[in-house]
Amino acid sequence: MIRVLIVDDSSSAALFLETVICSDPDFRVIDRAKNGSDAVRMAKLLQPDIITMDINMPGMDGFEATRQIMAETPCPIVIVSSIYNSQTVTLAFQAIEAGALAIVSKPHSSNNHEGIAERQELLTTLKAMANTKSRLRTRKTDPVCKSAPRPIIVSKPQEIRIIAIGASTGGPQAIQEILSGLPATVPVPIVIVQHISPGYEYGFAEWLNSSSELAVSIATADEMLRAGQVYLAPSGTHLEITRFGKARLVSAPPENSVCPSVSRLFRSIAEAYRGNALGIILSGMGVDGAAELAQLRELGAVTIAQDKESSVVHGMPGEAIRLGGGSHILPAHDIAPLIRSLFDLNNN
Repeated sequence: MIRVLIVDDSSSAALFLETVICSDPDFRVIDRAKNGSDAVRMAKLLQPDIITMDINMPGMDGFEATRQIMAETPCPIVIVSSIYNSQTVTLAFQAIEAGALAIVSKPHSSNNHEGIAERQELLTTLKAMANTKSRLRTRKTDPVCKSAPRPIIVSKPQEIRIIAIGASTGGPQAIQEILSGLPATVPVPIVIVQHISPGYEYGFAEWLNSSSELAVSIATADEMLRAGQVYLAPSGTHLEITRFGKARLVSAPPENSVCPSVSRLFRSIAEAYRGNALGIILSGMGVDGAAELAQLRELGAVTIAQDKESSVVHGMPGEAIRLGGGSHILPAHDIAPLIRSLFDLNNN
């Protein structure tokens, strides 16, 4: 039984969340907190298996509550919030940086396809995140007791002309760690598919921009990709790359139950660049992109799969490894050093 603490200042919203969560017999809601201060106190007293955390609350907001809980009584936290303004999105990603594991849109009560999908995403995410206690991340402001990135020396592969990254749950943390470790002089474009709740992709781009020397933006149709730029797939649209180095946005049904799909991005990279690419698959539920990473490796591309220990969820990289798709299996903090080595950027 997974014991859940709900944190939300709206009584009606908290009650609806409880109804959704308790519709799955694997969950039990043990209490509801009305603000961040109550959340910190209840987390210490009740020791829940997982916390759903709202962002905009009177007094102590969800970011500060997450920061204090992770410092005092670490517990898996999922941000469950509606987007009211840009400040909400900013605080949500600050909470991720403070130790929250995922962001999920607050589900609607309607019984249309969207409402049902949102409720299922919430339950699936909570179930996956409740099993991550052994991999809770320390806040970046705390002294970090982890080994320094290993110096990685690799033999020169064939020319790399693009870097493609695919990620889902737990991916934002890993992507931020990778991009923040790269200089602005990366000589190729970087394209990313990150499964994320609709509406959060622009805040995600801003968050990454704030901690990286690289310019991060949302890809637009027929945009010519430029070296040293990072392009994120917009939500609800597949991102593909043409052989002429342009972004192609495709309106099509979900693949592997997701849109945008890592699989579609990686297939387009394989077709356009063959072995002249670096493919990276990071933390995430499911199998999206796993088979296609193996295809890229078969074509001669350099491929990286995030290791189990540093992944919040090892579904996607784990499947890629099982299929032989990772020429390198690395913790997130070792990926940027490898990229720098591949492009002779270690002196930058």
